[in-house]
Amino acid sequence: MYTEQRLQEILDLLDGEGSVSVSGLGDRFGVTPMTVRRDLDTLERKGLLRRIRGGAVGAQGRSYEPPLLTRAKNRPEEKKRIGAAAAELVRDGDSIAIDVGTTALEVARHLIRRHNLTVVTPNFHVAGILAEQRGIRVVLSGGILRPGEMSLVGNLAERAFKDFFVDKLFLGIGGIHFDAGLTEFNLEDAQVKRAMIASAKEVIVVTDASKFGKVAFAAVAGLNVVKQVITDSGLRRDMILRLESMGIEISAV
Repeated sequence: MYTEQRLQEILDLLDGEGSVSVSGLGDRFGVTPMTVRRDLDTLERKGLLRRIRGGAVGAQGRSYEPPLLTRAKNRPEEKKRIGAAAAELVRDGDSIAIDVGTTALEVARHLIRRHNLTVVTPNFHVAGILAEQRGIRVVLSGGILRPGEMSLVGNLAERAFKDFFVDKLFLGIGGIHFDAGLTEFNLEDAQVKRAMIASAKEVIVVTDASKFGKVAFAAVAGLNVVKQVITDSGLRRDMILRLESMGIEISAV
């Protein structure tokens, strides 16, 4: 396993478990304690964890949102599969909304060369991907631009979605939790997501398995609004069964 892969997996473990040990990571990766300590030191210098005796604990609060470019490097193949599976649900003549985030971008990429679609989005990256597609009408929500994320937030963005009614919403999310529901890192993003959900006939969550069991800063909605979740094959079986028991369709691709 390459160093960057190890570092990302350490962060994923911290997100899910809150702490890691040097011995446990050494066994998991098949590397020496010295290598693990070096990895943990690297992540601590970046402010991504805090070293403790024998291991490390997470340093990120619930409102910490990793930069878009950093998130784009995390689980890229899984996100491509999720995007492809989501695009298969879109039919000619549909009006859809596509959210912000790296997985939502993959949905847009898999809609290239489709026909007779209307796409409403607060995402400049999505608009750029689809802008030259003759068969797709792109509607940007308007609003205040978030630098780095290139997403539109604020009253204008929320109001835009109150004027539209779409067939399907492909929703990215910061965390999915059975008690807390859908949550997001940024309060303004969460407010726009609520407006998007209210405008949609069907809400389809597109996210990789690392987001399950996590709670981010701002509440978006309960799981009762979700019709379907498209995620990767890393989602635990017990979580799949629990979501299905709630009437939510699961596609683990």
